[in-house]
Amino acid sequence: MKEVKRFRKLLKPESTALLIIDIQDRILPVISNYERVIEYTLKLIKGFKVIGLPIYYTEQYPKGLGQTSKAILDELKDIKPFDKMSFSCSGAGNLFVEFREKNLSQIVICGIESHVCVQQTVLDLIENGFQVNLAADAVSSRKEIDYQTAIQRMRHHGAEVTTTESVLFELLNVCGTPQFKEVSKIVK
Repeated sequence: MKEVKRFRKLLKPESTALLIIDIQDRILPVISNYERVIEYTLKLIKGFKVIGLPIYYTEQYPKGLGQTSKAILDELKDIKPFDKMSFSCSGAGNLFVEFREKNLSQIVICGIESHVCVQQTVLDLIENGFQVNLAADAVSSRKEIDYQTAIQRMRHHGAEVTTTESVLFELLNVCGTPQFKEVSKIVK
């Protein structure tokens, strides 16, 4: 009997990391649906913790834009941010190098703004051979047209556009485990 193949781009825990981009207090009030971005980012963080996967986050010019939102910082606790001045996270110190050194080839992305820092990061990750899974319910921009256009462009160039719940259940692969039960509570 022939072996059943699974889709090669399904997320695998051993190669996946979460990257949270620039969810900072001073810009949040002008972001469309920012409450949703925070809610789904928190679900991703909690789910990644349950599964035991690495989490990274960036702050764009923190001196001017402030720290990451307190709700998110409370969940990140001992994780240190990668500060950046460039829009793309490719300019956030040795972040991409660290992904490579830790054999992290599948990067789940959430954050703001979808048409600037998120989009440039996604495109640079793809250009550098990473698979990007974009949690569309955990990204946003100030204007809906910027959000929609960025999603289309990132998808066109190879990003896997998905949702928070899809990401977490894809990483779990099976139901009935203690991790599944914990993640199920998180996504409800």
